[in-house]
Amino acid sequence: MEMIDMPYGKNMYSKVCNNLLFVFALFVCGESLIAQESSADSFKRAIRGVVTDVDSEAPIPFASVVVLNTSPQEGTITDSLGNFRIDDVRVGRYDIKVSCIGYKPAIIREILVTSAKEVYKEIKLKERLQDLDEIKVIANRNKERPLNPMALAGGRMISVEEANRYAGGFDDPARLVTSFAGVAGSPATNAIAIRGNSPQFLQWRLEGVEVPNPTHFSDMIGVGGGLFSGLSSQLLGNSDFFNGAFPAEYGNALSGVFDLSMRNGNNEHHEHTFQLGLLGLDFSSEGPLSRESGSSYIFNYRYSSAGLMGAFTENTGISYQDLAFKFHFPTRKAGTFSLWAIGLGDSNTTEALEEEEWETFADRQKSETTMKKGAGGITHRYFFNDKSYVKSSLASTCSNNHPLVHQMDPANENQYFPVVDMNSNNVDVVVSSYFNKKYSSLHTNRTGITVTKLLYDLDFSISPGFGLNEPMQKIAEGEGSATVWSAFSNSLFNLSEQLTATVGLHTQFFTLNNNWTLEPRLGLKWSPASKHAFALAYGLHSRRERLDYYYVEIPETGEKEVNKDLDLAMAHHFALAYTWHISQDVHLKIEPYYQHLYSVPVEPGSTFSIINHDEYYLDRQLVNTGKGKNYGVDLTLERYLKEGYYYMFTGSVFKSKYLGGDNVWRNTRLDRGYLFNLLSGKEWMWGSKKQNIFNANIRLSYHGGDRYTPIDEEESINSKEIIYDESQAYSQQFSPAFSTDIGISYKVNKAKVAHEFGLQVLNLTMGTGQHGYFYNEETNLIESQDVMSFLPNLSYKIHF
Repeated sequence: MEMIDMPYGKNMYSKVCNNLLFVFALFVCGESLIAQESSADSFKRAIRGVVTDVDSEAPIPFASVVVLNTSPQEGTITDSLGNFRIDDVRVGRYDIKVSCIGYKPAIIREILVTSAKEVYKEIKLKERLQDLDEIKVIANRNKERPLNPMALAGGRMISVEEANRYAGGFDDPARLVTSFAGVAGSPATNAIAIRGNSPQFLQWRLEGVEVPNPTHFSDMIGVGGGLFSGLSSQLLGNSDFFNGAFPAEYGNALSGVFDLSMRNGNNEHHEHTFQLGLLGLDFSSEGPLSRESGSSYIFNYRYSSAGLMGAFTENTGISYQDLAFKFHFPTRKAGTFSLWAIGLGDSNTTEALEEEEWETFADRQKSETTMKKGAGGITHRYFFNDKSYVKSSLASTCSNNHPLVHQMDPANENQYFPVVDMNSNNVDVVVSSYFNKKYSSLHTNRTGITVTKLLYDLDFSISPGFGLNEPMQKIAEGEGSATVWSAFSNSLFNLSEQLTATVGLHTQFFTLNNNWTLEPRLGLKWSPASKHAFALAYGLHSRRERLDYYYVEIPETGEKEVNKDLDLAMAHHFALAYTWHISQDVHLKIEPYYQHLYSVPVEPGSTFSIINHDEYYLDRQLVNTGKGKNYGVDLTLERYLKEGYYYMFTGSVFKSKYLGGDNVWRNTRLDRGYLFNLLSGKEWMWGSKKQNIFNANIRLSYHGGDRYTPIDEEESINSKEIIYDESQAYSQQFSPAFSTDIGISYKVNKAKVAHEFGLQVLNLTMGTGQHGYFYNEETNLIESQDVMSFLPNLSYKIHF
């Protein structure tokens, strides 16, 4: 059963052209309405921010901040609170170098200065162990390591600038990371498959709190993914993405962690952005609440409906909206408080086709799907001194999903009967706190605890046979509460200038069935020379299942809650990394890895494993006897944006296998074998004063196809719907797929206003390499069809 259908219209290209003309007219009108006299000073803006210690997060006074590619060179010194400000920087692209006595210098690259918004950067420096004359110090690049100082391997910092620039990113961090080595995606969904793992094995975090997948229509077109992110790039700050062996403070994840953060609003000036595009409307605003105290606000609202998306879909029932905000309140003595929240609302309605158009049972269905989710909380950070602080959060997350499907009786067109009614309500209350202390330049420790109260009300019913028009059966039902207790401690040891180590331990206890784990984490990084570094990481990780899985009912046995005692799935991660700084702007990274999964939920005597599960619901009895293994090599060759162009090549060769309930090793659904991406872009400064920016970006992807199970044609005809031959589970592979994504933008900088006209196209070549099958009720035959995906977004944006 497919909950959401987004077919591509025959008149798609003409619709795109019409919308192109419409948005271009808005662009021209926008310029004429807001045209202003532009002097040389109109194309200058401030770069400001704060410099802190990466381990203690204490401000660093008297640090030197220099804008490298300016003549004469511009720069300043941080004040006693680590703040800096460089006024009158011309519109353009810059690198900033920050240095201070006793610290390793850092270079922040690819900073874009426009006329409409100030640039604010939070820059962290690492303390040196030796005097400057004892060792040659090379400046660190800001993108090479995660923001979390405890991560030595298996992670990367994600910048908002990348999300806006990379072709195929669509301002969506989930789609952005599919350009990275070892991460697979699909044009039809933003699901993230890391190194052959299921997308549902990834954990999403926002402001340090685990949250439901912040994606519109998440899980409805494949567990672990959705259509578009609910977090706009206008609001996001720099974030961390981990693809294995992550630090001890992260739990309840087997493949990776996406640790997102919202940035603070501008605490000096009010700034706004409005965008109109084929995918909807987007408005954001930020500014000071009190300039004296430094408090600020930022919020973003987006709305989209089928009318706005009509350029690429004929589905008239899709609409979604989201709202996110953050209020930031620094105080003199009580620490810093942040109030934040995000909310998503999704709706999809479809009607049955006319009888003469019927081919499948889905053509006789009408559906209504509503999805609501949100997260919010209060975060407080208090510095005891310049070496230690405590950070605490009180937060809550909620989700309500209700797909409802009725199917027409083929013998009576006026009579519908229900075939899907799945209602889930989940509320989590989270209390967390950790204490971070830098004992010396040699040792930093972070220790914390999290208590999560799970409240739920689940009621899932579905027809066991759509093609045979069978009535619904209850597959899961449960109401109640449970608690998850988790704690961690992680220490970072700077053994020398060349050698760094981390040692950590994570534990969690799940009161629903009293399962618990004790998970060690280790990391080691060695830099024998200034341009070379080796890293090794190990971690034991665990994950609990979705709550409705524990409340599955099996009609065949008459038992209720057959999965109530399901144990946690576990995985050993082993990761190596070699990094070579070929030059100041080019680096190479090679990462071999091995992952062993065990205690994986599988169905006894069956080929089924949770590793391959891709449906919104589960109707099977499971046991923890399954296994899995993923191994391969990831490669990244990247040139930073400099002199107007950049490129990045990523490649992965890997194998992914699983052991099902029948005790047979097979390829997993996501065992593609190889993934290759080539990204490149060029920007030009245009205009009489070189104040305007034209960007052109491209992404080329080539990867092996997903694995699939061949159909049992005889059984499918008897059941009047597709039945798979489980004896040959995932023995077949779709054809390799080649896709092309493009992104083009033109930004016009006026006095305190910037107009931006953009076009992004996802999968321009429209090929996925995949095909599907359906039972044709009219011909009584099994037919196949290619799966096509094409997504354009034409937009006009104004910053003011």
